[in-house]
Amino acid sequence: MRAVVVRTFGGPESVELVETAVPEPGAGQVRIKVAASAVNPVDAAYRAGFLVPLPEGGLLGLGWDVAGTVDTVGEGTPFAAGAEVVALAYGPGTVKAQADYVVVDASAVAPAPVSVDSVHAATVPLNTLTAAQALDLLDLAPGSTLLVTGAAGAVGGYAVQLAHLAGITVVGVAGPADEELVRSFGADRFVERGAAAGPFDAVLDAAVAGADALAYVRDGGDYVGVIPQADPPSVRGIRVQVVEVAADGARLAELVKLVDQGVLTPRVARAYSLEQAADAHTRLAEGGVRGRLVLVP
Repeated sequence: MRAVVVRTFGGPESVELVETAVPEPGAGQVRIKVAASAVNPVDAAYRAGFLVPLPEGGLLGLGWDVAGTVDTVGEGTPFAAGAEVVALAYGPGTVKAQADYVVVDASAVAPAPVSVDSVHAATVPLNTLTAAQALDLLDLAPGSTLLVTGAAGAVGGYAVQLAHLAGITVVGVAGPADEELVRSFGADRFVERGAAAGPFDAVLDAAVAGADALAYVRDGGDYVGVIPQADPPSVRGIRVQVVEVAADGARLAELVKLVDQGVLTPRVARAYSLEQAADAHTRLAEGGVRGRLVLVP
């Protein structure tokens, strides 16, 4: 089978498509025939060598998001072959979701949404779970004020929608061309990048503004970032936390239901073949992508 990997760290040119053995599921695991897998910033970070070393054997697989069909299962799994599913392929490995097949723990798997195709479904797991788990850390009461940086992006957009659903007053920050988009997610106010005022009860920093975002938080308020080990030092008694996304099939199933209810909006910028994986990384590196780039085997 084919898998997207890197053998050496670097730019988009380091992304390769290789032939490798089809992975076998163990107890409590499922093998998914991949229909689509999104390309996320974490894939670019893996590719560049920022997060993990090359594993033994010299191949580092790419792809955290998967939508597809259960192909075979290990002992003790609740899914059956033929089930349409989505999953988070968490952590490093030699074969990940940007491949013909991927093996994941059954606890990371959820039924696929029925309202969107597999390309759109592949944009759901990593980014919705990140947004939801970041909001969990903030634990804001209805009526609290929340500033979301990067509100036009994948994590930021989902965060605006989930916070709005929870009755939180949401202010979305993005570029001026994105105002209509951010308001469509349910933002109560829109603020152009660099012009936020505040103070707000909390900031969800999807744009990774870091210390600059703390200026918008009230004394004793809350900040949550989205990149582990990139949290700014606390000032003025602000509680600083960073979400480290965790695979959670039960929570993902709840988020999938919100997709089918129209509460969450999966967005696709463009689909590529596996052979075009390096091109997708090039486009991601150029910036300004609205919606996810998705690889289709």
